[in-house]
Amino acid sequence: MKYARILKSKLLITLMVFAVLVLSGLYIFQVNTEISDRYLIQEYSKKIAEFSKENKVLEISSARASSLDKLALMVDSLDFEKIDKIHYIKVLSTHAVAK
Repeated sequence: MKYARILKSKLLITLMVFAVLVLSGLYIFQVNTEISDRYLIQEYSKKIAEFSKENKVLEISSARASSLDKLALMVDSLDFEKIDKIHYIKVLSTHAVAK
């Protein structure tokens, strides 16, 4: 009887030690996962900040490229002529296309 009681207590202690080891391993795994997720969030936040800065620079350069001064230079380079007077075509019939 005493032997059975000692055996049960050893078994209980062994199970408790095993449970503590398993739970400690799970805790370490969860902490490691949490730290890696926070690191990724920090890196993505840095990338978002970089992309925001780059976006602002691109918006400014786009606005400069499409300004009216640049448009006037482009018109001059394409050899367009300035029109003084506009002449409209008079349509005699009520139809735009006739047979």
